Amino acid sequence: MNPHIPIFELKNVTKQFGNFQSLTNINLQIYPGERVALVGSSGAGKSTLISLLNGSLQPTQGEVWVLGRNLAHLRPKSLRQVQRQIGTIYQQFHLVDNLRVIHNINAGHLGRWSFFKAAASLIYPLEVETAFKALTQVGIPEKLYERTDRLSGGQQQRVAIARILVQDPAAILADEPISSLDPERSREVMNLLRFLSENTGKTLVTSLHAIEYARSHFQRIIGLRQGQVLFNAPVEEVSAEMVEELYRI
Repeated sequence: MNPHIPIFELKNVTKQFGNFQSLTNINLQIYPGERVALVGSSGAGKSTLISLLNGSLQPTQGEVWVLGRNLAHLRPKSLRQVQRQIGTIYQQFHLVDNLRVIHNINAGHLGRWSFFKAAASLIYPLEVETAFKALTQVGIPEKLYERTDRLSGGQQQRVAIARILVQDPAAILADEPISSLDPERSREVMNLLRFLSENTGKTLVTSLHAIEYARSHFQRIIGLRQGQVLFNAPVEEVSAEMVEELYRI
């Protein structure tokens, strides 16, 4: 992957839902290996931006480029191939509660596995070693065969991260990954995401409410206010006044 070519690029992107304009004229580039935090109040457009980056939403106007491809020009099969290179972690975890942990982790293979292989794995788990390695990376290898609904919220988020590791994407998007966790679990999950990005070289883009984590765990902060980029700067250049303006009522 060429470090000089953006892994994500938005060109004059506007996204509208009915009469509501969620994002207005967004221009930005995110490069391979970068750790970028998206911050702003609820309704600022952070989740919409994440959904545009992973191709689950299309812009009303403008262009979204991922891995050098304009998503609007891709056929469904090519779009899925690009999307397999983007792993997304959500605040709701998106796990199947009544399945064992290994089955939720193996969902990271679904873009590569055939239907029959996926169905067979529900009866007799496949690629156990891969799942165990991913679970070891997130710190809970002993939970491999535990029912997912018996885990704590922090452990379930770790399973969601392990599933992304098995998917092995070029970039990880995390949409408010700690909003439903207590402070201690939040710190653990943020430390884990930063560690994985630093050690694998994967691009990490995370939307957050907590400005302190944006400062401590990321290299660049993009501040969104009412659907527009208020600032886009290296962490050390983001002043208290800029943050105050971002959250001004």
